[in-house]
Amino acid sequence: MTDTTSIKVAILDLYAGHPNQGMRCFQDILIRYKTNSQLNLSYQVFDVRRANEVPGTDFDIYISSGGPGSPIDSEGADWENNYFKLIDAIDQHNQTTDGAKKHVLFVCHSFQLMCRRWQLGEVNLRHSPSFGALPVHLTPSGHSEAIFEDLSDPFYAVDSRSWQVINPDENRFKETGATLIAIEKERPYVEYPRAMMAIRFNEYFVGTQFHPEADAIGMKEYLITNEKKKEVIDEHGETKYHEMIERLEDPDKIMHTQNTIIPNFLHEAILSLQEA
Repeated sequence: MTDTTSIKVAILDLYAGHPNQGMRCFQDILIRYKTNSQLNLSYQVFDVRRANEVPGTDFDIYISSGGPGSPIDSEGADWENNYFKLIDAIDQHNQTTDGAKKHVLFVCHSFQLMCRRWQLGEVNLRHSPSFGALPVHLTPSGHSEAIFEDLSDPFYAVDSRSWQVINPDENRFKETGATLIAIEKERPYVEYPRAMMAIRFNEYFVGTQFHPEADAIGMKEYLITNEKKKEVIDEHGETKYHEMIERLEDPDKIMHTQNTIIPNFLHEAILSLQEA
């Protein structure tokens, strides 16, 4: 693909106006990818939950963000209905249109919405929030997943969620053609089931329950605030807190994940456009 070919990316902002590092990170990754690949790539941000802004299907690539709150209580809301109309339209385009297909990445809250919509598992509130730079384990299918190329098993990613998707419905996975590609770390000392951490929904849709966009700078700024430091120490202990800081400073962990997954997703999507 030449540097004159226009590639349009839509970023679907599901943060509802809440302060976050995610939107900055998505844009940083796209700008860096554009520069490194010397492509004519542009992006536009849509405030989905707060302003009910939804793009059309004239974009080439879509990235749908995380966000606060319940992925269940929004069912039937105007913004969510419009959001799923877009997703359905993209899916319909990919199934019925010859030529270029449109790839979508769903992150955290968006991932949970898709799992609820397609009934791939149980979406519920965690016993306690998960937060930190935590290991993510690949499933056998995950070892051949394009977005995970060059990552180890396990790899480390930023996990920040009060909700989760657990207990995969094998029948629904078969019916929809979805594939579970990553799961939560094993916790033998607790009886809770492991969460699904990434799913290949179909050939063009993929999602992660962790934050592949997160960088060490933003995460560290968040962790060293007095409020978050106290919260993490109260919940997990001081040793765990310092372990989180150390993992952020390790270039083979969070930064490697940030420099791998979304660029791999973009490469796969753009290669599909090129082939078309």
